Amino acid sequence: MIKISRRTTEKSQKAIISLQKAKTKNSTCNTPEVNAALKELFYGKCYICENKQITSYQIEHLVPHRENAELKYDWNNIFLACAHCNNTKLDKYEPIIDCTKENVEEKIAFRKKGYFGTEEELLFDRLDDGIETQNTVNLLQEVYYGSTQQKKMEARILRKLLRKELSEFKEYVREYQESEDEEKEDLECLLKKQLQDSSPFAAFKRWLIRDNREAYPDLMKFLNA
Repeated sequence: MIKISRRTTEKSQKAIISLQKAKTKNSTCNTPEVNAALKELFYGKCYICENKQITSYQIEHLVPHRENAELKYDWNNIFLACAHCNNTKLDKYEPIIDCTKENVEEKIAFRKKGYFGTEEELLFDRLDDGIETQNTVNLLQEVYYGSTQQKKMEARILRKLLRKELSEFKEYVREYQESEDEEKEDLECLLKKQLQDSSPFAAFKRWLIRDNREAYPDLMKFLNA
């Protein structure tokens, strides 16, 4: 989970109009305009787990609306989630960090310990004592490890995707460190893209750089690029 600013675009404006119409009719907020705007806003990835290989997109309300029309049709309360995360969150975790308003990476450190062949563990380390942070950490823990047999199977798939993405990212970093000057420019562009908001599992990649800032000081500039 990373901060994603709500940008005013043509698609977002159409989504807001669509939600206003749906509100007057008391109909679904799951409209083509809303879905298109959410995919644009969140770069086609789930706002909770940051997976982009989603087969089932769902509209998720940050604050459960419980048929409260003001919450149900509020564009600022509507997020893009995968089915795994949406069905994990439900209304069990409230409140959580609003990633469109708060810098999540200043509140939670995303880390992966171990490597293939050894015991691996994902860590979500709290950096403040806020209730939103604690609830978000609890949610992320359940998302990545599951609480039921079905959710545990889904979580294993998610961890496998994360492992593959981080392995590729680490290889890019190694190539960058070992490259000659004429090769560094191309690899810099690649690494910059890997650390952007649109990148899958960006929080884990960024914290990998932060935790190794002494080894890769020249890559720190890409964290806010």
